[in-house]
Amino acid sequence: MRPRDIAPQEILPPVKSAFVAFTLIAALTVNLLPWSGLLLIVKPDFVALLVLYWCLHQPRRIGFAAVWLMGLTMDIADGSLLGQHALAYSLLAFAGIVLHRRVPMFAMKVQVLHVIPILILNDLVVLAIRSLAGADFPGFGYFSGSLIAGALWPVTCILLKLPQRFRDSQS
Repeated sequence: MRPRDIAPQEILPPVKSAFVAFTLIAALTVNLLPWSGLLLIVKPDFVALLVLYWCLHQPRRIGFAAVWLMGLTMDIADGSLLGQHALAYSLLAFAGIVLHRRVPMFAMKVQVLHVIPILILNDLVVLAIRSLAGADFPGFGYFSGSLIAGALWPVTCILLKLPQRFRDSQS
């Protein structure tokens, strides 16, 4: 690992649990918007993106029960097979918690290279469960949302760290 691949470390105050809950509910709301056409094909799973973010950056603020309930809520709202998003989000949270000391230490480009395969794995779990239930393969465009979510990773990191930086500068 080259020194330029390591991100400069900053010490931020812990995030409030209410902020984590607010962001997850906002992500769920954005996921449930009526997407159509090309936007539906390239739409990232915002809940998965934020679950992964919080598990990587604040693993003690989010638990498997909360992630499981978010997945069940997505299943109910989508009208899909009950438990598929719950299982996928739980595995995503597990991967985030396992890698929470490693990934944030990397530079942003390397973080994106770690995040995209984890998000693709999330999509593969949902796809495998749908296939076992008898659904057809949706095509390889199905994984474009994970690539878009990976591209949104730097923006997500900047936006979700802003309240911590703002609160720290007021002290």
